[in-house]
Amino acid sequence: MDIITQAPRGTEDKLPSQIYKWHTVEKIAAQIAEAYGCKEIRTPTFEHTELFQRGVGGTTDVVQKEMYTFNDKKGRSISLKPEGTAGAVRASLENGLLNEALPLKLYYFTRCFRYEAPQSGRLREFNQFGVEIFGANSPLSDAEVICMVEDIFKFLKLENIRLEINSIGCPTCRAEYQKALKEYYQQYTDQLCDTCKERLEKNPMRLLDCKSEICHSFAEKAPIILDYLCDDCNKHFEGVKQALDDLKVKYTINPRIVRGLDYYTNTVFEFAADNCGAQGVVCGGGRYNGLVEEIGGKPTAGLGFAMGIERILMVMDAQNAEYEQPKECDLFIAGTDPDSSRYALTLVKQLREYGFWAECDVVGRSLKAQMKYADKIGARFSMVIGENEIKEGTAQLKNMQTGEKSVVTIGDKFAGAVNSILMGID
Repeated sequence: MDIITQAPRGTEDKLPSQIYKWHTVEKIAAQIAEAYGCKEIRTPTFEHTELFQRGVGGTTDVVQKEMYTFNDKKGRSISLKPEGTAGAVRASLENGLLNEALPLKLYYFTRCFRYEAPQSGRLREFNQFGVEIFGANSPLSDAEVICMVEDIFKFLKLENIRLEINSIGCPTCRAEYQKALKEYYQQYTDQLCDTCKERLEKNPMRLLDCKSEICHSFAEKAPIILDYLCDDCNKHFEGVKQALDDLKVKYTINPRIVRGLDYYTNTVFEFAADNCGAQGVVCGGGRYNGLVEEIGGKPTAGLGFAMGIERILMVMDAQNAEYEQPKECDLFIAGTDPDSSRYALTLVKQLREYGFWAECDVVGRSLKAQMKYADKIGARFSMVIGENEIKEGTAQLKNMQTGEKSVVTIGDKFAGAVNSILMGID
């Protein structure tokens, strides 16, 4: 097959026959986010590379190995976005959104790009739904964000979604933890992968997130961050747990969660499910109180999450979840001759202005072929018009499932007459 007729490896086409599934997820996610006071934001597909180097973290796999980076025609380094948070922070700063009433609550749907080995549930181009909240430092805001995710999954009617939480502390207490990690990993220095040997000096916590089997086995016995939390961080985490208990949100504490991005502080969390491919994580997030300042703003508390839509759809399909069904053609109008077909087009225009999906022949098919086409597209009703119908000003509207027929007037009041019949059926 010619390469130009193949999608690049790690990408997928979202076909009309499946897009209704995407609409279901997107509609529910947006409705829940807006119920929590979030407003939609849309940011560019690419940003200056420095944004991700500073925001995501220069020692992360995302920045070191996975970003699609190139120089533009003026030699500026540009990267396709590997995640949505850094761009949302940049947009909020550039457009003065953080000067408005806080907390600022944003949500977005975005495409992200990471160069990694494609596998089930992991693509090089993938879609995320994300929420970012700025200016809220209370443990209650952590719980509210987690509760938002749970509500989305509840309205999607997903089952067996596991919530795991952890705290990775603040820079102060994390410094003590990193010392402990260095001491622990010294005994394994010769056995670490080359990347982790570099991480050991620059950012030891990244070793806990390494995907290599040998490094992962060392991580299982490493010291845990919860033993090193300062009083403030421990108090915050206890507050998060108490709020989740009050909200009756079930969770387990997983001290190995560190997330793969450097900007996280304090609370981190993951929602995981079976049947969604790599690692099982369908949503991850947490707090990032230092990110706004790192990118150039004033110290501002932040937290949020992102969920992979492809992975959610995998879980929904595996669980035979219900989707909002795709819209069907309401009415197909067939013409018996060229003049009637032209007239049919005027009637279809009326129906479309009422919001109906209406079709007529624009190909020049025979009447028999037109009716076959109406059946193929699943038209709920059909109507045939010819010279006599146009002259008399009436035609028969046929229910394609029951065969029942109704006489309707055609002309200027046609759409209103059909509307009464179709809405009455519904």
